Amino acid sequence: MLNLPGSARIFVYSLPTDMRRQFDGLSSLVTQTLQQDVFTGDYFVFFNRSRTLCKILRWEATGYEMFAKRLERGTYRRPSSDGASLATLVDSLTLAMVLGGVDPAATQRRKRYHRPEPPSNSPPIEVHVHARREEHAQLAAC
Repeated sequence: MLNLPGSARIFVYSLPTDMRRQFDGLSSLVTQTLQQDVFTGDYFVFFNRSRTLCKILRWEATGYEMFAKRLERGTYRRPSSDGASLATLVDSLTLAMVLGGVDPAATQRRKRYHRPEPPSNSPPIEVHVHARREEHAQLAAC
């Protein structure tokens, strides 16, 4: 089973994919059809027409990684999309449910706390850390 970080961006391709495609074929599908940069480290998920085979492509620092899973019985339930886009952005929990045989559309998620995004005009936290270090260095020099 995959162990994906919660912050990972995961794109599920909405159309059936020819699973004879390997690293280069899937990466060209990402760049040409999805208009995404494959070298960002994002995960790209593809299903075949019968939804019995799934491939996940990712660029790691030194090369491509590919995960493939074929079901012996049953089918995957592709996450629902808005119909206008070719890919759906999902979180790691949704992908784990799909790979585990759970229909994400049939589940109801409980409310959870989500940390709000900081305003874009606020200074980064490291500025405060460096300022503290300089204060401590000045105090230690005295």
